[in-house]
Amino acid sequence: MRFKKFCLITFIALIANIGISQEGIPIYSDYLTDNYYLLHPSMAGVANCAKVRLTARQQWFGVDDAPSLQTLSINSRVGDSPVAVGGIVFNDSNGYHSTVGGYATFAYHLMFSRNEIDLNMLSFGLNAGFLQYKLDETEFLAPGEFDRLVAGIEQSATNFNIDFGFSYHFIDFYAHFTAKNILANEGINFNDQGFEFNNLRTYLFSTGYTFSKYGSDWSYEPSLMYMYRDATQESSIDVNFKVYREMDFGKVWGGLSYRRSLDGAEFVDGGGVSSQKLQYITPFLGVDYNNFVFAYTYSYQANTINFNTGGFHQITLGYNFNCRREKYECNCPAVN
Repeated sequence: MRFKKFCLITFIALIANIGISQEGIPIYSDYLTDNYYLLHPSMAGVANCAKVRLTARQQWFGVDDAPSLQTLSINSRVGDSPVAVGGIVFNDSNGYHSTVGGYATFAYHLMFSRNEIDLNMLSFGLNAGFLQYKLDETEFLAPGEFDRLVAGIEQSATNFNIDFGFSYHFIDFYAHFTAKNILANEGINFNDQGFEFNNLRTYLFSTGYTFSKYGSDWSYEPSLMYMYRDATQESSIDVNFKVYREMDFGKVWGGLSYRRSLDGAEFVDGGGVSSQKLQYITPFLGVDYNNFVFAYTYSYQANTINFNTGGFHQITLGYNFNCRREKYECNCPAVN
């Protein structure tokens, strides 16, 4: 029994300290709900409005202590200058483990356009932030039990890291690249059981194009997002398609995203060993009503073997303020 408990605690600590929390905000499909800033610091202040976005994500309804995530972000240009600032705070909880963090962002937008019609802009962005990891061991042991590997208290540790990236917008085309967690951090040490995992770098590349017929209220945006984790050499790709419809009150939009891991995981299947690759299918729907934004996202894990067949639900609420006039004649919803 003690051996099983040791294996369980070791596994939980390993996953909590390495696999989930240290990379900061988990990378889901939040960016598709008008929130590329969560992924790319260079997107701070790109739009003609200052933006506030609040997201709440809940996985596996009906499962106790299931993963949940809340984020609050704000970003804006500094007057009419090319400088922009922003900030992100988030809370990510998963069972006995949770991460609370915050980032401050500085961005600079370099214009190559010779007029206010053609969009040609290169942007740079830098995030700097602190992440606090917590492990709640208060319920690991029954009253009167003792285990030298379990402190029986809530433990915490704090790390500092930075992200850097750039974005390029040319009329209806865009591309973003970000390197997250550039700095090396020391391994977290809970209960004198340290795990050295100082390479937390993740590389993100996004690109897309928005097009429509002249005079049409409809526009279409296919896009891709590639993610690579340096330490584990894991990678995945998102294939997205988004549709916009201009309305009298604003805009209605929605789409579909398909995420697939490029690396498989093996598992025992009867008398043999099989493998599968992580797959997510994510439809989303949103509306821009005057200066307000409402969106709903649902993710379904389309794998044969998974923990729970329930989906992942997310609500996004937003508000745009200090809006300037739309300068550019382009299908560029992230900018205009």
